[in-house]
Amino acid sequence: MKTRLLHQEGSLRTYVVVLEIGDEIMSCLGKVARSEQLSAAQITAIGAFSEATLLFFDWETREYQPIPVTEQTEVAALIGDIALDREGEPALHVHAVLGKRDGTAIAGHLKEARVRPTLEILVNESPAHLRRLHDPQTGLALLQP
Repeated sequence: MKTRLLHQEGSLRTYVVVLEIGDEIMSCLGKVARSEQLSAAQITAIGAFSEATLLFFDWETREYQPIPVTEQTEVAALIGDIALDREGEPALHVHAVLGKRDGTAIAGHLKEARVRPTLEILVNESPAHLRRLHDPQTGLALLQP
């Protein structure tokens, strides 16, 4: 993983994070969020994965259902955010659209993925802290503006 601060204006920062073959995206982004003390940021990325696990939220059961992806895919779109959890630690929420060799796509909440050959991520810090708190109606940790 390579990280570089691209721009800073006041307390707002923009980073580029480039992951390499075998890097696991969620653990790498978590390290960046903690080391740079990010409390609110937007994430966008493109690249490719050798494997991934996506999740789909089942409204009836209020649980995430895993979607294993066991083939090479293009990361057609990856977006997400960093906010603080109840304990004040950075929490990642990332969604991905993955393009498959046959021209179809699969999408969902990203649980984990291995990069191959690269993933280029832009992390744009927001001007204020964001918090994710448990919502009793959905059972999810949702942003609290």
